[in-house]
Amino acid sequence: MTLSERYHRDGHVGLPHLFVPEVLLAFYRMMQADLQAAGRPLQSFTARGPLLRQPAIEVYAFQYAPMLTFLWGLTPRVAEVVGCELLPTYAYFRAYQQGDVCRVHSDRQACEHSLSLTIAYGDDRPWALSVATERSEVPQPQVSDDFGTQPYASVAMQPGDGVLYQGTHHRHGRLEANPNSWSAHLFLHWVEKDGRYRDQAFDRPAQARAAQGR
Repeated sequence: MTLSERYHRDGHVGLPHLFVPEVLLAFYRMMQADLQAAGRPLQSFTARGPLLRQPAIEVYAFQYAPMLTFLWGLTPRVAEVVGCELLPTYAYFRAYQQGDVCRVHSDRQACEHSLSLTIAYGDDRPWALSVATERSEVPQPQVSDDFGTQPYASVAMQPGDGVLYQGTHHRHGRLEANPNSWSAHLFLHWVEKDGRYRDQAFDRPAQARAAQGR
């Protein structure tokens, strides 16, 4: 069975060794240094939300443009797995604290096809992403601590590994508490070029739209 067949059957597929870990770590360090030099240290990008137990650090591509090189550059590779032409929507970085989880949820329309990419772990302990293997035609807005009776599968990732998943129609989350002192991740999102969510292409998060009065 091909990667594309597995992706459409299960709603997700693991992409091990997608990036050289040293490259991702160099990006992470460069981002820290650049934001520090701009007077906005990484620790100032603190976010809270219903998916998390604790505050997390979140930086969006509109706040740090070099992140777009991953989103735009990976578009052909991800399209090959999905099996159709894609357009990028948005990307962001998140650093979790020890003991945190990501509650089970569905994403908005701009996340029709999503990639979770692990940058680094504080203690080199893999942390799994879980994805429902049943597709929900209508995105489910509720947030929960588990999948209930819904079947799901989990993929433990090492730095450099990715998991491609259908974020809008397959619920997903991290059920186990983060075993590391910290962990760093990139989240990249696309829509199908000729699909039902094509109007979401090159989307920016609500924070950016609000900042520009839109």
